[in-house]
Amino acid sequence: MLFYAADVSLSVLFLWLVASLGNTLGGVVNWWLGLYLLRYQDKNWFPVSHTTRLKTEKIFNRYGIWSLLFTWLPVVGDGIALISGVLRTSIWYFLPLVFVGKAIRYALLLWGQNLFFS
Repeated sequence: MLFYAADVSLSVLFLWLVASLGNTLGGVVNWWLGLYLLRYQDKNWFPVSHTTRLKTEKIFNRYGIWSLLFTWLPVVGDGIALISGVLRTSIWYFLPLVFVGKAIRYALLLWGQNLFFS
């Protein structure tokens, strides 16, 4: 089976997949930076005490995990990903939720583009 660059449906599907995966990897970088920040939790300047972080981690990982679907939001989404790293959210929860949120965003953008420009 041969694929041609002129095959618009394949190009759109490929664009959707690459954008979704690439943006998800960007979220993983923010998540990792949040994990890296934990190295400094014993420093005086760290904004959250150890006990407060543990309580928040427990609550976030129980109820707030669904907020990862909103990491596609500009500015706010990077903060959600960073905080989920600080709160040690499992990568196995993080990856699918972030991917789904970002994939839906790009699917809607491509669908909307198709409505207006075709």
